[in-house]
Amino acid sequence: MRNLTLRQLRSVQAIVRHRTIAAAARQLGLTAPAVTLQIKQLEDDVGLPLFTRTNDGMRLTAAGSAVLNAANAVETSLRALGDEVGAIKGVRSGTIRLGAVSTAKYFAPRLIAAFRQSFPDIEIKLTVGNRLAIIADLKEYHSDIALMGRPPVEFPVTATFFGDHPLVMIAPPDHPLATMRDISRERLLEETIIIREPGSGTRSSLEIFFAEYPGGLEAASAEMGSNETIKQAVMAGLGIAFISAHTIAFEVEMGRLVILDVADMPIRRKWYGVSRRERMTAPAEIAFMDFLVQRGARHLPLIDRLYPADSHSGAPERLPAEERLLRP
Repeated sequence: MRNLTLRQLRSVQAIVRHRTIAAAARQLGLTAPAVTLQIKQLEDDVGLPLFTRTNDGMRLTAAGSAVLNAANAVETSLRALGDEVGAIKGVRSGTIRLGAVSTAKYFAPRLIAAFRQSFPDIEIKLTVGNRLAIIADLKEYHSDIALMGRPPVEFPVTATFFGDHPLVMIAPPDHPLATMRDISRERLLEETIIIREPGSGTRSSLEIFFAEYPGGLEAASAEMGSNETIKQAVMAGLGIAFISAHTIAFEVEMGRLVILDVADMPIRRKWYGVSRRERMTAPAEIAFMDFLVQRGARHLPLIDRLYPADSHSGAPERLPAEERLLRP
């Protein structure tokens, strides 16, 4: 492995990206035979084939996947090194590849805009996806930092808490549950509950919430693939839904949705900035993580009430949303 070169590693990356040696060679500014030679030399050093040829193009073997991971890690470290040298020179610039789970897209642009007011020369490239996709990007070094609710456990990461994440049950304003108090789990299971797809962090939280009722959620649920689709379905009267409070601020303010008063809700989760533990952290990334810790929470959406308006004079006093989110 000591004879590996950057050219060989970049040849592997290019072939994975373009699926053919000819296309990879065009990207690298080399001839196809030169790229073939790079791969042949690398396979000789590894002692295993890195690719198999299929009708769909070149596909990685297990050994090839290991080499690709190493190549991505090296590229990330070199980019971080460039940023650090720039910082030593006094240049406050760099690039951050930021991943965000789909629920975080409701505040990630606001975070980025606020950060860039202090660091206008730092570029942030945002990618949004479900939890599994964002974890995969982080694992494969396609993202530097990810905004998510539950840090992955499949590989070592550093997770930095920056804000509370309340999860709530919602319904249209005219729903029979809208004026009820302390709604039980059993009563919720009498309704159609619209849930996210497998792999969603929100869905995992709801499954835990109903864990003492095996099969109950599956029998009562309808699956939809995005928060926007779920909100539209609830407003259309197709059911109730469990969703991040950070995704519904506008609809609640406009009176198109209400937050149900469910016993043991809101479920309080946390937002984290997550990065791979073993990789070199660039100065731009350090600045962004410091920003998340110091100012991230103030850019999360807030809702005036996490409960419906009191329906009778004897109802207990409810804390303002900002106080409830900050209290343990």
